[in-house]
Formats: sequence, C-alpha cells, structure tokens
Amino acid sequence: MHILAIDQGTSGTKAIVMDAGGAVLAIAEETLYPRYLEGGGVEQDPGALLDSVLTAGRRAAEAAGVPLDAVALANQGETVLAWDPATGEPLTPAIVWQDRRAERWCASRAADADRVAALTGLVLDPYFSAPKMRWIRDELTAEGVVTTTDTWLVHRLCGAFVTDTSTASRSLLLGLDDGQWNGELLDVFGLGAERLPELVASDAVVGTTTAFGPEVPVTGLIVDQQAALLAEACLEAGTAKCTYGTGAFLLAQLGTSPARSVSGLATSIAWRLRGETRYCLDGQVYTAASAVRWLADLGLISGADQLDAVAASSGDASGDGVLCVPALAGLAAPWWDAGATASFTGMTLSTSRGHLVRALLEGVAAQVAGLTALAGADLGAPLTRLRVDGGLTRSRVLMQAQADLAQLPVEVYPSPHATPLGAAACARMALDPGLGAAEVVGGWRPSAVYEPAWPAERAAAYLERWQAAARATLSSKSSEENQ
Repeated sequence: MHILAIDQGTSGTKAIVMDAGGAVLAIAEETLYPRYLEGGGVEQDPGALLDSVLTAGRRAAEAAGVPLDAVALANQGETVLAWDPATGEPLTPAIVWQDRRAERWCASRAADADRVAALTGLVLDPYFSAPKMRWIRDELTAEGVVTTTDTWLVHRLCGAFVTDTSTASRSLLLGLDDGQWNGELLDVFGLGAERLPELVASDAVVGTTTAFGPEVPVTGLIVDQQAALLAEACLEAGTAKCTYGTGAFLLAQLGTSPARSVSGLATSIAWRLRGETRYCLDGQVYTAASAVRWLADLGLISGADQLDAVAASSGDASGDGVLCVPALAGLAAPWWDAGATASFTGMTLSTSRGHLVRALLEGVAAQVAGLTALAGADLGAPLTRLRVDGGLTRSRVLMQAQADLAQLPVEVYPSPHATPLGAAACARMALDPGLGAAEVVGGWRPSAVYEPAWPAERAAAYLERWQAAARATLSSKSSEENQ
C-alpha cells in the first residue's frame, strides 16, 4: 500500500509517499508566500496553492517510483475563497486563517457570541471560516460558492464537492453535538442561501484522480492540526501535542465527549473515523515560524537555522530581563483579541540581538505554556507531557524553554512530517477496513525529550511577568473586558 499524502499549508505544500509500514519513500516541498496587507489582511494566490499541490505531489510520486494506491490531503482549516463551481476557477484570493479583516463584523454581532459558542464550541472570532466567508460576500463577490480551500482543491482533483467534519468544525457553521451544518448559525452569518459542501468522514473515499499518474482514490481528508494529533498517537483523553509551524497549535484529545472549554479554548472535532467522532480542545499562537521569519526580514537572523546560534544564554535572568509578546497578528486563546500588538519590554543599552531572539522564542513558549495550563483546567487534571512537531522543534532553545515554562517533559516527534503522516493514516484506514487508529499510528519513540531545568518558582515568576506584558498589548476594548 503506497499513499501520496499532501499537506497544503500556509507557508508551503509538502507531499510524501509512504508505504504500508509507515516508511517515507519520497518527499517534495513547494514554498508559498502569503501576502501580508495593511489592515490585518493575509492572502494567498489560489493558483499558487493548486500549483504547489500538483507540483509537490507529482515530484514525490515520481521520486518514489512506486504505484500509488490513494491520495490524501490535509488542509489549513480556516482559509477560504470564492470560486466558480462550473469551471473550478477562483473568483477571489484565498483569505488566510490569520486574516483579521472580519473583526469589525464579529464585533457587530457580539450579542450572538454566547449562542455561537454554545452551538459550535468555538469563539466568534475572524480566525474561523464563517466571518471570512461573510467578509468575502460583503467586500469581494456574491458570485460562485465560498468554501474552505480543501473543498476547492478536492474539486479540482476529482470533481467532488465535499469537506470533512474536522474542517467543518472550524467554520462556526457546524453544530458540534450533531456534526451537521446548522441553519441557525448560517442565519447568524447571513449565509443561509449558500451552497455548502457534503460532509464526509476522514476515512471516506470521495472520488478518484489522475492528477499524479494512473487513477487512484482521493481520501484521507483532515485538518492539518488534527492530522498531527492523530500521527502523534494522541488517542486517549488528556494526551496533547503542539505543532510549531507558521503559528503554534496545541490540541488535547477529549475522546468521544464534545465538552466545551470553560478556559477560553476552542472545542473541535478531532476526526470522524470508523463511524466514531472524537473531539479535541485547541488553542492557538498566531505567530511562531512567521515571527521567526519577521526576525529574518529585519536582519536579526538569516533564517530559522540560526536561532540557537544567535539566542543569548538563559543565564540567571532569562534574556537579561527582556520580554517579548510576539502578537504580530493579534492574540488568540484566552484573550481572543485581534487588536493586540507585539511588544519587547525590559530593554536597555546592553540589550543585544541575542536577547531579542531569545525573548521572542520564550514569548512563543510562554503562550504555549499558558495553553497547556488552560487545557489541564478543562480536562480536570494537568497534562503530564507534551508531544511536539514542526520545523521549530529543531530549535533546542525553544524546546528547552517550552519544557521550562510549561513544567512538562517535551517529547519531539521523530518525523518532520506529522501532518501528512496523519492524513496518510486516514487513507490507510479507508483502504483497509481491518485497521484501527492505534494500529496505524502507535509505537513511535521521541527523537528527543526535554525535561524542565527551571524550578517551578522561576517558571511561575517568569510567566507572571510575561502575562502582565501580554495584558499591556491588548486593545483598549479587550483591556477593559479583561480587568
């Protein structure tokens, strides 16, 4: 069994070919360049997205040199566009999950926030799909259909008009308890007349494609973060992972209970496999690798591979007292403040670029540490370890800071391909009804484990200072609400 698994992400598209034993036979990657606009806009060229999927997929298939049995696709989750269902041609740019231009619309519907949260498990925030869909309809076009990018990409591959339930659960249009499109929510967003894609499980075969060679099934549709949760075998309630990509995303397994967070996190569908729906808590850090790219754009580092060489030593006072709140695209859980801005504080004439680099990495780790605490509060017991994946896990400074601030062992997933491996696992289950999730993903060993080196008192004192700095970055409205 050979699966071509494609991870279509914000900064690039990765394609891998894996065999039945889980071995990766070939890898291909294509870089993407989101456009960051004034006013909080973040867009991608849909043509570039599609080209990256086709090019990476074809390169990986050719390099593997084996017959393919299926194509799987993991997607960005909340990125949306309008397109013509007759021709498949895009009608708008892809509006990326980081885009904040629907903030004013969300604020105008604040009276609906509690009801939306009760129905969806999410927060009424422009991070999710529906506000951006509404923004497209108000500002760009009333033509065609408006969907998440997975629906469009799958349509271009095989003609289907579908989305999987994990992706749909990120839209603010899906009822969390029944896993169906909800008429009341559609009315809240003024999207009741829209044509919506069919909801499918992550182990459903939705069509066939010849885009990568001989005709093969298309299956294994899932959100990127949930795919990583699956790959890292977070199958039991209370297990959790964090992916460090463009942003950092912590997900904690809830099992079969769609329990709502009381701590400011979101609740989503983790996946629907073998006829069973599982749920997860999730929290977001909007800028992680994108904050590192920002450092590079400023000339403080040449790239992410230079982080550890440049970062100042932790010392007795971490970063020489410099703190960073890397809210370059606002703050998510538990603040949900699109107007929050980034800050460096505690700088003096002795502050070096090394202090700034360390402070930014610790700022990312501080946000994730906060999310682990919130997840533990919702679960009723603290997390006992944190599994991690993504490109920034190569930074020893960041990973040690994560262990120190969260006061948890941090276990690094041994493959840099957690998301496509999770999608491939769904595809394997689609092709072999005898396989269960534990059989497909279980048994991995971490490539590294970072144990906390800081005493708990030092971590708590740092986080108290950092939280005060974070509150100072909040917009005036959110500051009043958080007092």
